[in-house]
Amino acid sequence: MRFTDLTLLAAAALPGGALAAAHANAHAHAHTNANTSSSASALLSSGTLNLGAYQSAYFKAKELVSGLNTTEKVSIITGGSVDEVWDALQSKDGMSGVNMAYYVSSFPLGNALAMTWNASRAYDQFLATGKEFYGLGYNLVNGPEPGPLGRTPWGGRAAEAFSPDPYLSGIFMGQSIAGQNAAGVISVGRHFILNEQETNRGMSGTTYSSVAGDKATHELYAWPFADGVHAGMGAIMCAMNDVNGTTACENKHTLTDLLKAELGFPGMVMPDVGGQKSSFGSANNGLDYGSSQYWSDSIIEAGLRNGTLTKAKLDDIAIRNVIGYFYVGLDKNPAPSVADTTANRHVMKDHKKLIRDVATESLVLLKNTPGENVGLPLTEGNSIAIFGAHAGFPLAGPNLEFSVMGSSGDTFQGHLTSPTGSGAGSASYVITPQLAMTLRQREDGGMLWWITNDTYTESSSSGFPGGSGTGGGMGGGMPGGNSSSGGFPGGGFGSAPGGGMDGGDGMGGGGGGGGMAGLGSGTGVTHSYANYASSSDACVVFLNALAGEGADRNELFNDDQDTMVTTVAENCNNTIVVINTVGPRLMESWIENDNVTAVLYGGLLGQESGFAISDVLYGDANPSGKLTHTIGKNASDYPASICETTECDFTEGVYIDYRWFKAKNTTPRYDFGHGLSYTTFKYGSVQAKATAPKALATRYPSGPRALGGTKDLFDEVVKVTTKISNTGKRDGAEVAQLYVSFPAEAAQPARILRGFEKVHVPVGKEVDVTFSLRRRDLSYWDVAAQKWAIAKGEYKFSVGASYSDLRGSATLEI
Repeated sequence: MRFTDLTLLAAAALPGGALAAAHANAHAHAHTNANTSSSASALLSSGTLNLGAYQSAYFKAKELVSGLNTTEKVSIITGGSVDEVWDALQSKDGMSGVNMAYYVSSFPLGNALAMTWNASRAYDQFLATGKEFYGLGYNLVNGPEPGPLGRTPWGGRAAEAFSPDPYLSGIFMGQSIAGQNAAGVISVGRHFILNEQETNRGMSGTTYSSVAGDKATHELYAWPFADGVHAGMGAIMCAMNDVNGTTACENKHTLTDLLKAELGFPGMVMPDVGGQKSSFGSANNGLDYGSSQYWSDSIIEAGLRNGTLTKAKLDDIAIRNVIGYFYVGLDKNPAPSVADTTANRHVMKDHKKLIRDVATESLVLLKNTPGENVGLPLTEGNSIAIFGAHAGFPLAGPNLEFSVMGSSGDTFQGHLTSPTGSGAGSASYVITPQLAMTLRQREDGGMLWWITNDTYTESSSSGFPGGSGTGGGMGGGMPGGNSSSGGFPGGGFGSAPGGGMDGGDGMGGGGGGGGMAGLGSGTGVTHSYANYASSSDACVVFLNALAGEGADRNELFNDDQDTMVTTVAENCNNTIVVINTVGPRLMESWIENDNVTAVLYGGLLGQESGFAISDVLYGDANPSGKLTHTIGKNASDYPASICETTECDFTEGVYIDYRWFKAKNTTPRYDFGHGLSYTTFKYGSVQAKATAPKALATRYPSGPRALGGTKDLFDEVVKVTTKISNTGKRDGAEVAQLYVSFPAEAAQPARILRGFEKVHVPVGKEVDVTFSLRRRDLSYWDVAAQKWAIAKGEYKFSVGASYSDLRGSATLEI
């Protein structure tokens, strides 16, 4: 169900000081101290930006543009070519692989990738995706996406994003940009900025305006984009929504003042579909790549003549269009011509191994009560039953029908590996859990039962293994049968024994045969959740939650799926639930059931999903994923739902996800950062040391403006250390998390994530863990000064296994 907007009510429930800050921040809009000087300093020719690694690319871009006439510049900034000088960039979606193409890989989505808490995985995956784009001739890739950040759990595009925590999202953003750039393609960050929902995003004529305070804009929503700029991001896509009443793609404050002047972004701003609304409003306020409808040769020439557009601004726009090309080395190693959709250029290489490894590492063990033949890992050679449409193949595949207008439902009747819309992968194949577990049981000499349907109902006259099935299942018969009754997988209404194992074509043909139905015992047991559950040593129930571009979620749990879990658990004392979801998925109707012995949770895992899940279920891999969002007990536990009005006030300020739960004193079902292992870890004492005391003695940064912001914001100022030992019985990896509590002056939440390190620890061994904190990690946004500031006072550095599971702390006076 969808709730009405809770933001105003939610803010009212904050503690006194936090409440006042939230309201103040909500109305201290980001244009508070904007001034006209930022427009001049945003020009690359101003000399006020330390371009660092972009310096050489700037010289090349400037030289190219200096030799062009106005017509040629207009061609470039509208996506065209200039004979013998410039070939138009070739753009393509998407986040998890080449969108709408044959013979390409489908990688884990951003929400799964971040659950690894292993930043090197982000670099490796985006390097691999970049190579596939490059091989197919695409050199401008609509890539990593920290917008939406994840203000609301109902957001439709959360699967493409990393995490509602800006620090975690920023680290993954930086590594993703660096990886894709290293493949020789220009990586485009999306969607700038405050693009937190799909409802009323402008596709159907209504556009919402995100109204956010200056503090929240800087400390939450712009934070991960700054990491992207610092890592070398050459292009950015502005959003469809409005920001504080102005179109995002024509917003001077966010594009010129914030992105280009403050964050030192050197590349081009390109619009999302329909984001450009005018000719000179867009050009003068920060857009760099536009439509010839607005930027025709005659329109630009007229603007130059009457002073509406300056030559310096046009040159800056043109330079920004080509600078990324030189930065990633396309002048030396140009991409091949664009391949036909069905062409096989053999770009997948051995990426399937990386995909499986990332997917496996991302899975989060939320609950486990291991014992003799219960819990995880599964015991080899036992009788196992699997339940749910998410375990098996859908009627057709491997990919969803392409749509940028939302998904057909809140769950998917088949194994879900990718969302809808431009963020969807194009899988050449999909490994389902049913397939992976079949192969595993075959090798282990075990038994495998299955009912791959969420709403299966027992029928004594059903085909094998079918039944009439109210949920649609796999439709009219696989492998046999054209029955229109929709049973699963054969689904016919014909009476047993029917037409044998392969079924028939007629309405009464049994839909999948009936030769073994109704025997009443052993392998001929009547097909039902209860009978299969009671006949098995372990019961694995598979659930999913679907969403994507174009529409937001309507539910955070699903009644049909939850009923399936409780029905199985009533008949099986070793019920294991596997969830793959686009965002937080509630589980209150069954999580405390003693017969639910384990829960394995993850994002959308890509083409090797079934193998990854099987690897963890059987213990081939020790789970090491951690939650990147908080799982509440109730939908109302979260600060904001989907805004249904055209003005959406972010009155919660910086209090989203775990920050909100803490401020409200709300106990979640599972904390941000939570994740169990098949082994145990012990943390040592925590030490904190200032490594740059002179820098810490200054309230504001003093370095030059550079990529990502003031240069010294990225300098180390504090180092925190601890040790972790493996006290269990098998090797494993642990994610040590660092949370910082600020002095009251900073007006920050109780503690916020400011470091994480994933370490592999052999049994009986101890490893050192070191966190390096940058100046920006200990700074807050001073709204009055319009600068990042370090508050004076005591800082507390807490290290632990999740937000609430803290194992040690140290303090430092600054």
